Amino acid sequence: MVFDFFGEKKKVVISMAHIGALPGSPLFDADGGIDKLIEDVSIDIEQLQSGGVDSIMFGNENDRPYVLKATPESIAAMTMIVSTLKPMLKVPFGVNYLWDPTATVAIGSVTGASFVREIFTGVFASDMGVWAPDCAQASRLRSSLNKNDMKMFFNINAEFAHSLDQRNIELRAKSAIFSSLADAILVSGPITGQPADSSDLQKVAEAVGDLVPVFANTGVNIDNVNKVMSVASGCVIGTHFKVDGNTWNKVDGERVKRFMDVVNRLRG
Repeated sequence: MVFDFFGEKKKVVISMAHIGALPGSPLFDADGGIDKLIEDVSIDIEQLQSGGVDSIMFGNENDRPYVLKATPESIAAMTMIVSTLKPMLKVPFGVNYLWDPTATVAIGSVTGASFVREIFTGVFASDMGVWAPDCAQASRLRSSLNKNDMKMFFNINAEFAHSLDQRNIELRAKSAIFSSLADAILVSGPITGQPADSSDLQKVAEAVGDLVPVFANTGVNIDNVNKVMSVASGCVIGTHFKVDGNTWNKVDGERVKRFMDVVNRLRG
């Protein structure tokens, strides 16, 4: 199952456009400022689109240490960056502000994103402390902004965290669809760039069936994509597309092309 905005594409590849550290975060480059952030992301977008990805998702991966509630200056900056870069996009785009679901929906709504991704449900013990997102607030914001056509992708097993929910992962996935109206379910590994447990992905896909798409959210690469795509509707990729497979490097256009060649062969 895929969404209408992906057209007839099967086994969809959503690529990450990692924005540099935003204003207010410790790694922000005050000398380069917003203009440097825009310039750097635009170069990555060019490489990703030339490589043939199906979609691009903007994320503030560099805002370490991560926060659970977005700051006004970072929301304003990310909104400006996405809005500025939007005209160069040739594919549908999404937004993810780590780790604030309401901020994510707000930025996605005003910039015209096709989808947003976040941790919307559950309770976690995490590197950022006890983590209990407010799905209802985020969902109601989407509705009040008249953006119900913007899909909400639910990452159900957060990176850098351990779920305090004792239910198995497949039950949590089905519950997120039933009680919280998830438009897609994403299964992650323990840390950015590390793959999801293949058995978890399989269990979730079988439990969800045709209710909503299921995506592998982390750690997909050219060596495991065949196995992943045999189970999932698609994947989200950031780290594997970077120079030397390093999350913090620039996008390597040749890695993107090689990966998409494999995916296109899988599509038949």
